[in-house]
Amino acid sequence: MNILKTFLTICLSGTMLQSPAATMEYESTSDNPLLQPSTLPFGAPDFSKIKSSDYLPAFKAAIQQKRDDINRIVSEKKKPTFENTIVAYEQSGLLLDRVTSIFYALVSADKTPEIAETQKAVTPMLTDLENEITFNKALFERIKYVYDHQYKSLKGEDKKLLEETYKEFVRSGALLSDDKMSRMKELNLRIAELQQQWGDLLPTATNNSVVWVNSEEELAGLSEADIAQCKKDAESREGKTPYCIVIINTTQQPLLASLENRQLRKRVYEASIHRSDGTRSFNTFPIVVEIARLRAEKALLMGYKNYASLSLEKTMAKTPEQVDAFLQQLIREYAPKAAEETKAIQAFAREYEGADIDLMPYDRFYYSSKMKKATYNFSEDEVKPYFNIDSVLVNGVFYAAHRAYGLQFKERKDIPVYHPDMKVYEVLDRDGKTLALFYNDYFRRPTKRGGAWMSSFAKQSNLRQQTPLIFNVCNNAKAPDGQPSLLTWDEVTTLFHEFGHALHGILSNCKYNALSGTAVARDFVEMPSQFNESFASIPEIFDHYAKHAVTGQPMPSALKEKMLSSINFQPAYALGENLAATCLDLEWHKLSLEEIPTAPYAQAFETAALKAAGVYDEQIPPRYYTSYFNHVWGGGYAAGYYSYLWTEVLATNIADYFKAHGPLKPEVGQAFRDKILSRGNTRDLMEMFTDFTGMKSPDTSSLLKARGF
Repeated sequence: MNILKTFLTICLSGTMLQSPAATMEYESTSDNPLLQPSTLPFGAPDFSKIKSSDYLPAFKAAIQQKRDDINRIVSEKKKPTFENTIVAYEQSGLLLDRVTSIFYALVSADKTPEIAETQKAVTPMLTDLENEITFNKALFERIKYVYDHQYKSLKGEDKKLLEETYKEFVRSGALLSDDKMSRMKELNLRIAELQQQWGDLLPTATNNSVVWVNSEEELAGLSEADIAQCKKDAESREGKTPYCIVIINTTQQPLLASLENRQLRKRVYEASIHRSDGTRSFNTFPIVVEIARLRAEKALLMGYKNYASLSLEKTMAKTPEQVDAFLQQLIREYAPKAAEETKAIQAFAREYEGADIDLMPYDRFYYSSKMKKATYNFSEDEVKPYFNIDSVLVNGVFYAAHRAYGLQFKERKDIPVYHPDMKVYEVLDRDGKTLALFYNDYFRRPTKRGGAWMSSFAKQSNLRQQTPLIFNVCNNAKAPDGQPSLLTWDEVTTLFHEFGHALHGILSNCKYNALSGTAVARDFVEMPSQFNESFASIPEIFDHYAKHAVTGQPMPSALKEKMLSSINFQPAYALGENLAATCLDLEWHKLSLEEIPTAPYAQAFETAALKAAGVYDEQIPPRYYTSYFNHVWGGGYAAGYYSYLWTEVLATNIADYFKAHGPLKPEVGQAFRDKILSRGNTRDLMEMFTDFTGMKSPDTSSLLKARGF
């Protein structure tokens, strides 16, 4: 029943339990601020009062309230109805929604030792509760009775809520025999424990994989801002040397595009790929293989041949075979292009160095960057001064949302936050009506896990009278005080991407919390975010935010043309690293229980899986190797990482529609808002896509075209 939530790299989407409406009432026996209704606007959490020590007692009280709510449903003497069973279940545990949403935001974004200790205590409590509810026969009998007797007569959101509630119980094992049900409880508890171990181990491994640098000379090629960040990172870690390079969550590290010192490039790359594979001090493979086994056993208990078949049943793709066919279609187009790109970079590297240099994976970004500069006569350092994060957000991300959807943004400095780096904005509609609060937390710190994501302190719900409280989190470098924080183009598009998820939550207009906002299938949820990236390069939007951080002057037209023309320079790498990671995820979860390797052989399986899929390439490694693939082992994307590519097809189709009908025309944005962004999971997802685009099915050729193939 998804009470215990884990959080995902890139986005959290609809996986998070939410806080209740500001108007809800419940008894409180203490002055714990988590156990009392918020007095802030829209029920915002009051971080000025919440202490780390408040969470554990709040969880205990909230879990008891959830149990009481479930007991009231089960004890109801009247025959089961939609109102007294399904709606009552939807409204149960409002306090637990509130506490969980606030706490797990900090687990991902500001995991102090105190928060980590509380998480260890809370995980088994939440898992026990989840098992209690999932396998509560009396509760499920009531739900099934309503499904059997009222499903055909219900309409709209009521019918969808009943369907989703019933199917979620069934998928979780509610129809299992007693002995299988008992084993499923054990599996759920152990998986939760392992994911918590993963959540503790991987950030520690990544933080301990920093590359220490003795002198500024070794950092030749980096900008002054990057060097200053390396110094700041070393100081924040009480460094043994004056500088350090922090490893980010992906395999390739952006600084490798600039570092001139080849030996240092090698050290950085190896620190990245070996952060948690046991080569050094940390090893996540024992966790990986045990989670894989437990998931495979869950699938077997449920009557499926593997976990991928179980997991994909509730998605647009439906089956592993359908995903395989989709991926192979892309791989056939990708493979020759990848070989061509590698050959070209190898030739350029030898010409550039004047020697018989053999291109290595840690050289790829460096020589590709040099080649790009030679081709387009510009460098990333030339454009970064035009991408001040404050301007990108206000004059880019917000401006695009204003032009497309009529939204307005007003900073709220009176709303408390959990960290000083955060900002809060009130989001207003065209008529001045408040739609949401939007929080952002954009700068990296040791207590924050890697990646970028969206989630919420509260999802929209008309039944709960709840205004959505949405947040985005990123890991951008923060400039020294008094200096502007500058972004790369990739980081610019990440801000637009995550805000696309935010819009899915902000513009939601649904009756039920369980169906609202981003509570959609994994292979649909990334569509609004990937589509929103398209606004970043629309000329009117680009010109509005791409202004020099010091002079305020717009980016010169010649430089802008070069940069935008270069976006799809050598597109095979970006597609290849995604395809490789996607295939790894799918191959792990297509294994039967007997086929899963032991930890010492996990890496060998990884290599074999990449070769079998046709994506093994030493020059283009997976975006995430197995040992640090947080989406899959720590989050909710198991057998679902393909969704980034799947939804990119949907997104490019929608972007093509916007382009053809006027990307900034209010009527086009309003139609997208009305037909998709506001609808959550209240309709069939393909029907929503068709309703907006007029297309009966997605056009996969648009993806390769958009990527420059």
